[in-house]
Amino acid sequence: MHHFVYRDKLLYCENVPVKEIAARVGTPFYLYSHQTLIDHYRKIDSAFKDIPHLICYSVKANSNLAILNVLKREGSGADIVSGGELYRSLRAGIPPEKIVFAGIGKTEPEMEYALRSDILMFNVESSQELALLSEVATRLGKTARIALRVNPDVDPKTHPYIATGLSEAKFGIGSDEAIKEYQAAASLPGIQIVGIHQHIGSQITQVTPFQESLEKIANLVKYLKGMGIDIHFLNIGGGFGIPYRGEEVPVPIDYAQALTPLIRATGCTGILEIGRMIVGNAGILVSRVLYRKSTERKKFLIVDAAMNDLIRPSLYGSYHEILPVEKNDRELEKVDVVGPVCESGDFLAKDRELPMLQPGELLAVMSAGAYGFTMSSNYNSRLRAAEVMVKEDQYYVVREREKLEDLIKGEERIP
Repeated sequence: MHHFVYRDKLLYCENVPVKEIAARVGTPFYLYSHQTLIDHYRKIDSAFKDIPHLICYSVKANSNLAILNVLKREGSGADIVSGGELYRSLRAGIPPEKIVFAGIGKTEPEMEYALRSDILMFNVESSQELALLSEVATRLGKTARIALRVNPDVDPKTHPYIATGLSEAKFGIGSDEAIKEYQAAASLPGIQIVGIHQHIGSQITQVTPFQESLEKIANLVKYLKGMGIDIHFLNIGGGFGIPYRGEEVPVPIDYAQALTPLIRATGCTGILEIGRMIVGNAGILVSRVLYRKSTERKKFLIVDAAMNDLIRPSLYGSYHEILPVEKNDRELEKVDVVGPVCESGDFLAKDRELPMLQPGELLAVMSAGAYGFTMSSNYNSRLRAAEVMVKEDQYYVVREREKLEDLIKGEERIP
């Protein structure tokens, strides 16, 4: 569910016409619904109410401070993968005791920053990372609370670029190696084992892969506890999928009903690293038609948003529904919606049926709240878009559109 609806043929975000925001802010821009964020978070939180749990919002999905702050007020923690995401999370007011640090390439300065911040735990992904974390913690006189990320080798049935739980993936420690690594961790100075972590992929639209992987992890927890290694937190990762074209996908209660018994049986507190399900359908990308163009084989709508603004279609072949901001009764036509970037792969949609649109009219690229702005770039020296949040009948620019001088900030003219 989201709060982007038509009223009298005009698309609204909550109680504000999208067209009105575009007139004042310019295009392209990302637009987020405050109420949708809250609704999605509360549905997940409520679904898992029968067990002790902590939702650690996946910051990589959308790291805008306004979004982090909204979720912090709802009680969310943060799942981070860099020192920059730690900085953003702390600036947004998320308590460090609710922050978990994942990622396969943590650097020594990032470890120091996280240890000094006293975060909840590190999700460790290799023996060398574990050894370095022990050295850094010991040097600082700190204790690094850790979970090992165990790779359960389960096919998440998603795009191969975002499948992370298979044995050939770069992520995690193989199930066969996990016991040995936990034994090694127990002997290292500056290390305290507190949990176990899995993450099998992103945009997963079936419950079964989560059940299969969690059964393996739950059995491992039981074995580790029998060895005297106490596991307090079972981090099931994230990856819960969302509908991009109105398709049926599991909702939070579906996941909870399948996974709660497995988590409860371990006696652990469950951690959920949820990003897309919270923010994906809480945001859209608004763009303006610049030109119409036809060739012998194709019709094109050239718009002012491009692959540098939303790379998912170019990178993954991802589908985003595209709607006119103002409905019309014109004939449908099949078009490619493309941007100004000088790449053949710069498109937002291909062979899409849309009502005929003219230059100056507005389009809404739906379900763009996750992995939209965070994956954007300045390719072709294009300015990154503004970000706007609507709360009831008011809108707020939560990130200003970049200016030309921002493009060369930090650069030097070397003679």
